[in-house]
Amino acid sequence: MKLNKKEIESVSKLVPYKRYKYFIKKIVDFEELWTLVDKNNNIALSNVDDKVLVSFWTAKDFIESNLDDNWKGFIPFKMNIDHLEEKIFPLIVENNYLINVFPVNGKSGFVVNINEFVRDLNEELEQYE
Repeated sequence: MKLNKKEIESVSKLVPYKRYKYFIKKIVDFEELWTLVDKNNNIALSNVDDKVLVSFWTAKDFIESNLDDNWKGFIPFKMNIDHLEEKIFPLIVENNYLINVFPVNGKSGFVVNINEFVRDLNEELEQYE
């Protein structure tokens, strides 16, 4: 999914909760999402207030427009919803990570736990059945 500059700017300016709602809708629509990984394909993690976060975006363009020096050495990684559920969810559950949806410009996005995320994702998926 290639985005135009106007969409990147307008979505990036939304408050975190609205970016989260946009994120849930888009990943159900396109059945893909993005995160960052290192050269060994280990998922990038960040820390906020003694919590470890896994960050997700809807498109590579959003990642690239918001990368700062804290993410140096990490590369965008696209996955489908099956990969998220089969590989990433168990990692999140096992390590008690939180999910950071749509961080922008070095600031956290909307942070949720796995249960909230799965609930919201399933609610959106039900709308498509």
